[in-house]
Amino acid sequence: MRFPHITSIVACDPGGDTLGKVDRWQRSREIDYTMGVTIHDVARAAGVSVASASRALSGRRRVTPEVAERVARAVAELGYQPNAVAKALRDQTTGTIGMVVPGIGNPFFTTIVEAVERELQNSGTDLLLCASQYSPQVEARRLETLLARRVDGLIISPCDIEASVPAVLDAARRVPLVQVDRYIEGGGADWVGVDDEAGVTLAAEHVIAGGARSVSFVGSRLVSSSARLRLSGFERTAARAGVEVLPPLLGEFTLEWGVEAGRKLLDAGRLPDAVVCANDEIAVGLVRSLRLGGVRVPEDVAVVGFDDVGHATMCDPPLSTVRQPVEEMAAEAVRLLGQVKADDPRPAQRIAIAPRLVVRQTSRPVTAGVAE
Repeated sequence: MRFPHITSIVACDPGGDTLGKVDRWQRSREIDYTMGVTIHDVARAAGVSVASASRALSGRRRVTPEVAERVARAVAELGYQPNAVAKALRDQTTGTIGMVVPGIGNPFFTTIVEAVERELQNSGTDLLLCASQYSPQVEARRLETLLARRVDGLIISPCDIEASVPAVLDAARRVPLVQVDRYIEGGGADWVGVDDEAGVTLAAEHVIAGGARSVSFVGSRLVSSSARLRLSGFERTAARAGVEVLPPLLGEFTLEWGVEAGRKLLDAGRLPDAVVCANDEIAVGLVRSLRLGGVRVPEDVAVVGFDDVGHATMCDPPLSTVRQPVEEMAAEAVRLLGQVKADDPRPAQRIAIAPRLVVRQTSRPVTAGVAE
């Protein structure tokens, strides 16, 4: 038999003398620890009303220093943990933000997720992360899952500039939503990201200033805003400079595609003087493929990537690239999310942050740019 309210047992010798002593019964009102400690238990232990205990714990209304100290002591003694579900029902918030990215295998998305989580921690908010697996259908299901969990807001990098539109706009009508890095066609939701066209312009102008007279672009299929903007920025810059432009190679934002694209360039029989890649994953794969084919980088072909995460410094030789200001993007996304309202009638805000060229060893150093 269990006696949950008894904190010690009386021990007596045969003659009836007490060998031990009775600890107090827990204020009678004793607490059944099998059921968990409640605010009522804290109030009884502190000798105050439930309302006073609640005010002391929430901090929303002031109580006397004496009451605050008694409640704090009772909380510490009893190991009280606030009921998060009850608090969510009372405040109509859950203290959670949902985030959907195309895939966490891409180092850039891993980096932006970590940066957003660090920003949210400053306000005691938790992050619920989902990956859309580059599928608009999966993305729509992930958004519904997060909405069903009553997240307070959403941060999303849409996987498809067109096919993601219905699900993203529907979610934005129901909770505050901010797009990061990528965005959907036609606006309709706030966005924070790098200036993709400016970044590719930096890369293209750098290789041209280094002596390239023929250039090529290796990127992703044009299903995302990033893919489209980076290609268009490259083409405009190359046309303005009057250099020869080889047909672009478009596949995926992956290292494997970079390797394959390198083989395609080698098989074509004529290499460009420089290649601008839509991200670092592609660039690292491309450099590897070219070097295995006997091509010297950057002596024969200069290569520049985009993102400056993870693999860039591990590449052999270290990769010249365009750095995305990830921490600044995350801070702006979280700040903006705090201002957005669900089904906001105002025009969507667009915040484009300037990128930075980082010159390493896969391109020829010139006076322009930032060397590392």
